[in-house]
Amino acid sequence: MNDIPPPSGTEINADALPADAPYIAATTRWLERAVIGLNLCPFARAPHVQGKLRMRVSHARDTDALLDDLCGELQSLNALTPDECETGLLIHPFVLTDFFDYNDFLDVADAAVQTLGLEGEWQVASFHPHYQFADSAKDDIENFSNRSPYPTLHLLRESSIERAMDAMGDTDSIYRRNIETLQKLGVDGWQALWRDTKD
Repeated sequence: MNDIPPPSGTEINADALPADAPYIAATTRWLERAVIGLNLCPFARAPHVQGKLRMRVSHARDTDALLDDLCGELQSLNALTPDECETGLLIHPFVLTDFFDYNDFLDVADAAVQTLGLEGEWQVASFHPHYQFADSAKDDIENFSNRSPYPTLHLLRESSIERAMDAMGDTDSIYRRNIETLQKLGVDGWQALWRDTKD
């Protein structure tokens, strides 16, 4: 696994609350070891290394409060230029811990993008500790490509997605490669990613 250099613009997350530190640290570890380390998303490395990934923790305990936090974060991100912030993660450890409830909320999240007039500007992608693709079994290894330490809403600029897809060409190959990577790794290998290197 390649070493990931520290983000160059860590000030983007400098105003996080001290109580948020464990959630941001766990998410960063997942990002570096799984998403970037396994190259599950070839577009993830640059925003992280360049310090253009904003992480926020929602302390919402119900979906109404989470929706408020999501709308606020979408507006905050939209006020930043792509040079300041490319993408965002809204981590919400205390609500929608059931995947199927979380999956239902994604329709609400998409509606919020429309209500804010940000359709075509931003979209919401999904990560969850119990992520399960349709027609897959709970423990199928393919589900692990979208499994994160905590329920997380990934807020992406449409322009960034289009640029990345143009550069990539065959985006279907990403999914196929991810499945091959995860099958070779297996559940034991996935779990080994999270062991402290000092163990």
